[in-house]
Amino acid sequence: MPHIVTLTLNPAIDVATSVPEVTPEHKLRCGPVRRDPGGGGINVARVVRELGGDSIAVYTRGGATGSLLEELLEEKGLLRRSVALQGATRESFTVAEGAGAREYRFILPGPTLSEPEWQRCLDALEDVAVGAAFIVASGSLAPGVPEDFYARVARLAKRLGVRVVVDTSGAPLRAALEEGVFMAKPNRRELRDLSGVSTEDFATQAAAARELVARGRAEVLAVSMGAEGALVTTSTAQFRAAPPPVETRSSVGAGDSFVAGMTLALTRGQPPRTRCAGASPAARPRCSPRARTCVSGRTWSGSSPW
Repeated sequence: MPHIVTLTLNPAIDVATSVPEVTPEHKLRCGPVRRDPGGGGINVARVVRELGGDSIAVYTRGGATGSLLEELLEEKGLLRRSVALQGATRESFTVAEGAGAREYRFILPGPTLSEPEWQRCLDALEDVAVGAAFIVASGSLAPGVPEDFYARVARLAKRLGVRVVVDTSGAPLRAALEEGVFMAKPNRRELRDLSGVSTEDFATQAAAARELVARGRAEVLAVSMGAEGALVTTSTAQFRAAPPPVETRSSVGAGDSFVAGMTLALTRGQPPRTRCAGASPAARPRCSPRARTCVSGRTWSGSSPW
């Protein structure tokens, strides 16, 4: 089976802990600390591997935190290709509060990449993506990286004959969709930004998704809706996937797990409902142990999109 290549321009060490209550000014005594290798593409590659697929992660790393990232990925046994940076890999910090497990997430900006550094990322991607089934470009762009970087990835993928999946936001997402991708996974807020539709009405959101697909921005548009599941749209059909009842522990990495499940199911040539359902168990093994299941494979409307 062809492999899946993921790209992470701005990876992180994900630090997770808990406190009884978040209050200003006082020292907050934290519980046990967990550190995981993180960032969109790294999360996707890890979940693909946990589900029995073949993945190669391309990512940046620098400084002492970059060395820790390498150690953590080595422990996970992940196939990978790193690009060395002058700047240090960032950290992200998540604090769960009390029994209700409300989450507070703090995201640092990451190192600034020079043009030679981000160009080396494209070169490394081209090296490992030959013969791949998919390139998954996921996560935010590091400072210094041009907004059209994921559009450049899409052009590279077309030249290699590889389908590309993009999961990002803002100007980088718009630029990638202008170039055209196989699949994109915006959330509802990102769908509003792309379409200019401000309403939360589901029918209006579904129409906005169909319009983006009809304009050739993506062959598949998978809109994640948190606890409400996901909406999958193609040129011939539209499916709504509803989440099964699960214990919610954390939303961190759930979207990346959804992308991993969908992409792996596509690689395996599974039928449409199985592809949507494949994203459901993917959210559970996640990259750290506090997962939220995203979707199941219930058909909303239309015929098979694949």
